[in-house]
Amino acid sequence: MRIRLLILWGLVAASVSGAATLEEDFSSNPLQNGWKIFGDTNLFQWNATNQDLAVTWDSSQTNSYFYHALGTILARDDNFHLNFDLMFQDYTNGTTPGKPYDFEAAVGFLNLTNATQTNFSRGAGINKTYGPDNLVEFDFFPAFSSYQPTISQVIVSTNNAWLYNNNNLLDLTPGQWFHVDVDYNSATRTLTTIITNNGVQYGMTQTILVPTNFDFRVTAISVNSYSDQNATGSIMAHGTVDNFVITVPSSPVQNFSGSFTDGVWQTQFLSRSNWLYSLQRSPDFQSWTNISSTMPGNATNLSLQDTSPPAGGAFYRISAQRP
Repeated sequence: MRIRLLILWGLVAASVSGAATLEEDFSSNPLQNGWKIFGDTNLFQWNATNQDLAVTWDSSQTNSYFYHALGTILARDDNFHLNFDLMFQDYTNGTTPGKPYDFEAAVGFLNLTNATQTNFSRGAGINKTYGPDNLVEFDFFPAFSSYQPTISQVIVSTNNAWLYNNNNLLDLTPGQWFHVDVDYNSATRTLTTIITNNGVQYGMTQTILVPTNFDFRVTAISVNSYSDQNATGSIMAHGTVDNFVITVPSSPVQNFSGSFTDGVWQTQFLSRSNWLYSLQRSPDFQSWTNISSTMPGNATNLSLQDTSPPAGGAFYRISAQRP
């Protein structure tokens, strides 16, 4: 019987004390370091000289993201942290004809499955057909008409429910660097955002308390230039982002091993709570079949078996899903 190949979840970086950390200072081409672009590639340009990322937020274009997959799925019961530096060169609202109101420049976490669908419209807001699902993000709305500039943190649930804190009615002055620190604490279910400018806190600490009946599923960190489709406002902004540090829980499959015992293929791995696991088998990497029952993780070692392995060999993988 041929040796089986097992495909596991990967980490975005080395695991330390049960957490995985992704750091990006743009000292080398990020597209060779796991970052990808969805949508308009012209909106994101690596500056090799300055070692940062130049970004255009242009809502007249399609949804476009400069993103890095997390290698896990974040939900309400996970701790996670995001730091980055942000500087705008300019920004203007109402740049799309017929859409004169405000619109956001965004950086944060999203769910790639949701965000890449054709009916995903961030500007539609609370809308079961077109509104977004699964976001945890930092937003900036430039001033327009009689409205003040707004620094906002937003969470959108798995079913288009919204939580937000828009209390910082402050400008992000063009030409100045701002450091954004976003932290989610699962024990208190609190999202906290603090901004500093030249090492001094800028504005008030913003918090969102997540209710026990509210949940989200995000899978990537992303710089987001959203389309203004289904929105009343629009934006054109140019800026720079740098020095990302993202800390998330480690991969849901760790310390994996596999072997035959009395003709039964067995896998052992360290599981995580709040995940569901099953063993899958494929003859060709094209179609996969569950060949074990679904087991809940328990933060200890878990074992899954194929009690009837095929004589000709097969490929195996662990499926890890959030309930």
